[in-house]
Amino acid sequence: METYFNIRYEFDKKQVHTAIEERLRQEGADYICVADGVILNIANRKPDYLQVVNGGMFSICDSGYVPLYIQWLYDRRFEQYCGSQIFMDIIQSRRYRMIFMGTSQATLDGLKENLTQWNPEVEAMTFYELPFRSVEEFDYPAIANMIETDGAEIIWVALGAPKQEIFMNRLKPHLQRGVMIAVGAAFKFFSGTEVKRAPEWMIKARLEFLYRIFSEPKKQLKRCAWIVITLPRILFIEWKRKQNK
Repeated sequence: METYFNIRYEFDKKQVHTAIEERLRQEGADYICVADGVILNIANRKPDYLQVVNGGMFSICDSGYVPLYIQWLYDRRFEQYCGSQIFMDIIQSRRYRMIFMGTSQATLDGLKENLTQWNPEVEAMTFYELPFRSVEEFDYPAIANMIETDGAEIIWVALGAPKQEIFMNRLKPHLQRGVMIAVGAAFKFFSGTEVKRAPEWMIKARLEFLYRIFSEPKKQLKRCAWIVITLPRILFIEWKRKQNK
């Protein structure tokens, strides 16, 4: 585990899955954040949210640029491990009972149909549409009871950042067991009903953000504007931190 830009990252994919297995053998629940540029930006502007992001097991790096920043600053090489990748890795492993929470029922129905092609066991798993409300208004004890009754080990949450991370942080004390993972747009990508992920060549060229902008201009332009405004300060603070080590 490594801390960069104030976020505790786990870059080693094998260690990510080992940590999940070990956590599931213990009592209590925990969560993993999938930290993209939006989460990096918000966490470095809002201390309370940074505490939420670092309040789980760790974050995986869902940004193609953070590894570049680390290479420029520290001459260390890491790889991106995005939400849609860990999502499919766990789906295809067929190792866990899972529950899928968030988004619309139409998206959940499409997601269930498509995921069953990769893992037939998904057919018997729960897809639960969370009601549209603020994080303060959810009935966390009732949600936890539903998850416990279901027996899910992996709890997928798709509410969008920063809402989904705060949701996991608030649900955690009410759960007796399980690992929550916030996967943002992954439900939409694999549902076949909404936004699709960028083509492979754009992902490799680190241009996925452009595809997202064209797919959801109103939402993504606002997010990108904040990143552009605050990134120089984030990089400068990390550079200063490196000098003081």
